Amino acid sequence: MSTDAVDRRAELRADCSRCVGLCCVALPFARSADFAIDKPSGMPCRHLRADDRCGIHDRLRPEGFPGCEVFDCFGAGQQVVQVTLGGRSWREGPEVAAATFASFGTLRSVHEMRWYLADAATRDLPGGLTREVERAADRLAALSASDAGDLSELDVGRLRS
Repeated sequence: MSTDAVDRRAELRADCSRCVGLCCVALPFARSADFAIDKPSGMPCRHLRADDRCGIHDRLRPEGFPGCEVFDCFGAGQQVVQVTLGGRSWREGPEVAAATFASFGTLRSVHEMRWYLADAATRDLPGGLTREVERAADRLAALSASDAGDLSELDVGRLRS
């Protein structure tokens, strides 16, 4: 395994202490085996506290939220809050919230792709595929630093192709 691949995955790990509960607000929940309630996107989960932390984090599964327990934003939450929006919170108002939630959805997809490429870089790949994986990972890493306006114009489906 290359050191570079380890470093790439390390920066794609969620750090909830640097986020503002984006997964608890931006994403919808459908009442199911994974979520005890229905919750539309853009509405805070009833368990999200004013300090942007989960009030039931230590007991998600028994409370009916195993989907929260296994969710991974691949570091998109802290990237949006700390880099894309420079420390701003969705709580500042509807315009900031809209930009935050849209950026979060896009960056989560970009970061998931980056994770898979970082994983691929740890494998024994044939021929020029190693270089192709590295180039794709570099392109996506550069996109991670985009501002909210540029992120809103990204075609995630095209990127996945």
